[in-house]
Amino acid sequence: MMIPSNIKDQLKQIKHFALDMDGTIYNGSTLFPFTNDFLSHLKANGIGYSFLTNNPSKSTIDYLKHLEKMGIPATNEEMYTSAVATINYIKNHHPAIKKLFILGTPSMIEEFEDAGFISTADSADDRPDALVVGFDTSLIYARLCRAAYWASQQLPYFATNPDWVCPTDQPNILVDCGSICACIEGATKRQPDVVIGKPDPGMLDGIIQKYKLKPSEIAMVGDRIYTDVQMAKNAGALSILVLSGEATTLDVEQSMLKPDIVAKDLSELEALL
Repeated sequence: MMIPSNIKDQLKQIKHFALDMDGTIYNGSTLFPFTNDFLSHLKANGIGYSFLTNNPSKSTIDYLKHLEKMGIPATNEEMYTSAVATINYIKNHHPAIKKLFILGTPSMIEEFEDAGFISTADSADDRPDALVVGFDTSLIYARLCRAAYWASQQLPYFATNPDWVCPTDQPNILVDCGSICACIEGATKRQPDVVIGKPDPGMLDGIIQKYKLKPSEIAMVGDRIYTDVQMAKNAGALSILVLSGEATTLDVEQSMLKPDIVAKDLSELEALL
């Protein structure tokens, strides 16, 4: 693989890897065989890492259990989901908002409630301060209709992530948050006011502040051009695309946005390091 010398130099300056999860370190419930070797290599060389995911369907605690089950020991500090980013965004930018109608999984709703928000019922009488829509794998039609109603009422409207589909190792298409929001838009002509998660560079703020890093000292590794690579570009971080998930070589060729590095998977990236 040919890498320009300036990119090689930037790779040498990296102190922290922000790692996408689904499609990068595992696929669905299948851990890639090279993932733990890659993480061990980073640790052995004193390089930090965090897991960043646009998938808010599991809470941080559930993600840690999911990783542990697959053989990846991880801590609270190493985990950052788009649900956590959405919680932080609302608290920082809209401190008066307390009651939310949340179109999301019970796990995601619990994370918001643990953070101090009140989750409203599926009732026109229980008016929320804002609407939050996520990747709802437990989607109930009546709740989708209620979300559309609140969107039509011009309440503040936040989406946890822009992804159209979620990668899977099963013969299926997992309709993600972006597609659910498109459904609401079709019914109401209303788009979310703010879409959190990658490619919003704010997803890296937690890492930058926690470890006192410059964006140029962070590498974002993921399997999507329109979220992972775009966020790295937006934030001024090194963008690394792996072809173990959604994106293909054809996508790279056709995209106006070019990753700094394209690797087949984490094992090929490890060889570069």
